[in-house]
Order: sequence, then structure tokens, then C-alpha cells
Amino acid sequence: MDLLTLDDLFTKRLFRIPDYQRGYAWTSKELNEFWEDIVNIPDKRYSNNETCHYTGMITVTKVDLSNPAECNKWIDEQWLIKNKKYTPYYVVDGQQRLTTCIIFIKAFINLILQKKQKKKKKKEEIFINSNSLKSIVEQYICECEPEHKVITTYKFGYDQNNPSFEYLKANILSMSDSKNIKEDYYTKNLQNALIFFETNLLEFSQNHSEEEVNELFNKIVNRLKFNYYELNDDFDVFVAFETMNNRGKPLSKLELLKNRLIYLVNLYNCDNDQKISLRTLINKEWQNIYSNLGKNKDKL
Repeated sequence: MDLLTLDDLFTKRLFRIPDYQRGYAWTSKELNEFWEDIVNIPDKRYSNNETCHYTGMITVTKVDLSNPAECNKWIDEQWLIKNKKYTPYYVVDGQQRLTTCIIFIKAFINLILQKKQKKKKKKEEIFINSNSLKSIVEQYICECEPEHKVITTYKFGYDQNNPSFEYLKANILSMSDSKNIKEDYYTKNLQNALIFFETNLLEFSQNHSEEEVNELFNKIVNRLKFNYYELNDDFDVFVAFETMNNRGKPLSKLELLKNRLIYLVNLYNCDNDQKISLRTLINKEWQNIYSNLGKNKDKL
């Protein structure tokens, strides 16, 4: 088990939330606690060393790209995997913390772009501490395949079967705001988190110096510490998911049921194509369930 910063985590790694996981469940209570944790980490100028803040565990499992079914899920990522030696992972535990960190970074990028808008500077000309805004976007948010520039690969997101991924890409991580993507309880939480951080960062920037604002970014990427653990191939990720996620915000019965069904499919004595078909059917039905429940986005 390693103790890593966010900068360490996002070096040559791609992260996806697998299909058996719930969506983004943090609400204002958890967001306020996270914000207070960041703000209250002592600034480095007031300390002899950079005090770090332990943020919890990130547990992952490496994606088996020798499995054709898995490989087909990572088409847009292949150029990074092959050409830049990135390694793809599924997040078993810690997705709420990781998602929150990425949304914070995107809100921070939005703030800086708004403040520099009048000077009409490009992302590569804007620097946060010693990193250009372009390099920050490419490390934590997304990178465009350089040769043909038609593939935008996101460094963090959901399994392709999760409808939250389209919402995350279009309405949270990009500068667009698509109205044609289905919303539910989980996508509402994503949007609320972005608004929360944009509001708090703007207020913070109005009452603090540019150096203090930039230090917030340094705290997120360099001073939060995660226990990073890779599960062995023979470890039961479904059992791990239930056990680990129930330590934090409890899983709902609906979330536990979905995980159990996918777990049973994994045990089912049938060929791989049938397993894929069954998992697809489960995900499709759960999308319909969440879509119907999500019509009342205030409660799941």
C-alpha cells in the first residue's frame, strides 16, 4: 500500500468507475466538510514543511486488456495506453473522493479562465504555480489525441454503460452545457458539486491574494494524501465494493441489489458473450430505474 498525492495518482493512470458502482452521492454536508479540510490545511508559507492531509483510501483493480470485452470498452483510451504507456484501472473504493477532487480542479480551472479572459491568454500561457493551465487540463481532465485531433480522452470517468459519464463529460468537465442528456439524482449531485466549488472559489478569490488562491490548487494536488491499493486479480471486487463502500456513506438497497446481480452474473456458468449480454441488460434496466426515480432529483 502506497501513500500518494493526487499528482502521483494521475501520473500515467486512467481511472473509470465500473458498472456495479453507484453514481456520485455526495451532498452539501460532505462537500462542506471537504472544503473546510482544504481551506484549513496550513499554507506552506506559515509552516516549516508542507503539512499533508490524509484523505482516505483509493482501491483499484487493473483492467485486463487481454480480455476482448474489456479492451472494447477502452477504444478512446488506446492511443494513451499504447503511445504514452498509461495504465487503465477500475476504482473499487474512493470514487466519491476522486470525483470531488476532479470537480474541484475543474471549478478552479473555470475560475482562472474567467479571471484571465480579458487578457485573452491561451491555456499554455496561463500558469498556476509552475504548471501551465494546458498541462493541468491534460493531466487531470482530458487530452486530445495529437495526430488527428478527433479523440478526446478523459483521465477520469465512468464505465461507458453509465449514463452519468456523458453528463460528466458534457456538463461538468467541458465548457459546454448540454440539455439533451438525461438527468437523475446522481447527475444533480455532480452539478451541485460544481456549483458549490465555483461559488466558494469565487468568494475565496475575492477575499484573498492570487498566491493564496493558487495555494488551494497546490493543496488539492500535492498535499492531500491517499492510501493507494491495487487489488490482486484473484480478489473478489464485488465483495470488496460492498464492504469498503459501506464504511462511508451507506449503499442503498437498490445499489446493493445491482451489485449483487452483477456479481451473480460473474459466477454464472455461461460463455463470455452471454455474461456481457446479461450485464448490459442489468445496466439498461438500472438506467431505466434511476431515470424514473431521478425525475424527482431531490431524493433517490
